[in-house]
Amino acid sequence: MQHPPWPKQSFSFALFFFAYYGYVGVFSPYASLYFSERGMTAAQIGVLMSLMQVMRIFGPNLWGWVADRHQQRVRVLRITAVAAAACFVGMFFGQTFAQFFLVMVAVNLFTSAQAPLSEALMLSEMRGDLTHYGRLRLWGSVGFILAVTAAGPLLDWQGIRLMPWIALALLSLVLYSSLRMQETPHADLHGSAPSVAALLRRPEVAAFFASTFLMIAAHASLYVFYSLYLARIGYSNTVIGLMWSLGVVVEIVFFFYQAPIFKRFGIRNLMIASLLIAVARFLMIGFGAQSLLVLLVAQVMHAATFGVHHSASVATLQRWFSGPLQARGQALFTSISYGLGGTLGGLAMGELWETFGPQAVYLIAAVFSLAGAAAAVLSYRWQSHHHQESA
Repeated sequence: MQHPPWPKQSFSFALFFFAYYGYVGVFSPYASLYFSERGMTAAQIGVLMSLMQVMRIFGPNLWGWVADRHQQRVRVLRITAVAAAACFVGMFFGQTFAQFFLVMVAVNLFTSAQAPLSEALMLSEMRGDLTHYGRLRLWGSVGFILAVTAAGPLLDWQGIRLMPWIALALLSLVLYSSLRMQETPHADLHGSAPSVAALLRRPEVAAFFASTFLMIAAHASLYVFYSLYLARIGYSNTVIGLMWSLGVVVEIVFFFYQAPIFKRFGIRNLMIASLLIAVARFLMIGFGAQSLLVLLVAQVMHAATFGVHHSASVATLQRWFSGPLQARGQALFTSISYGLGGTLGGLAMGELWETFGPQAVYLIAAVFSLAGAAAAVLSYRWQSHHHQESA
């Protein structure tokens, strides 16, 4: 069977993902060290770093609405890329908490829009065929792991003040790749777009977003507490770093083989499987992390709990948010799942950690994942009923 051709802008999309997630791979792990070196307290650093998640609640929806309303996604992507790089320059001159707070709000207002906008552009060019989606999206994972791996020795050698220069260089590469992109015309460009509010009131759509919210809230147990938990058990920084790297490597492998996997098992089955695997993964981490073998197996499951879940979510979104709603669909997914889910999940699990200890965090993460699986089952069931009624 002949595969469809690669999108014409494949190189630009791959370069964008590489640069954007490379920036994330440099800034997310090392920004707290930079703020500490500039004299910020632990509490102030916590607030500054939380802005990365908080702005994902607002930024994607604002820019997604602008991009879809004017059908100028490439232009909006370029504007946010220029603005993000310009605002990031303030990182070199910040001296006080208030100054760094303003810089973080501004930078993350613009960078939070870039992942959903770039995905919307790529999905529009693919016109619903996700055959090559995984092999383009994997370049984001490659960029992340190369950046986080290479930046460590560089910063050890030259000092943490080099971090903003590396991050700014990657933001400049994000801008360059956006300048290479072109808008993909739509056959339905002049048609009336369905109401986003009406779509969100449909039970199958609401259940889908509830499921993704719960899944990302569960993953806050990893993104916020995983390293701290392993360090408390007694694992070295080297082992902790290798665990994170293993998760990204298996994610890359999945994205490479995504097309035949989805063709064989289907979106619905893989989505529900990823949520149930997450239940097992969090229980293994919470109650079996003292065993290195159990920890390794749990980390390999990242291919399912992130890679499979992300791709299945993107594919499911195409049923409701495509064409003139492409950017807003991706923006809603980012805001509800990673913005609200990540923020509220992190806050809730922080309270659990302080009150009941680390194992309670991973037990609740498993419960969230199980509830997400139930919501996903309902969503696909209601989708099937809606399809039958429409037919």
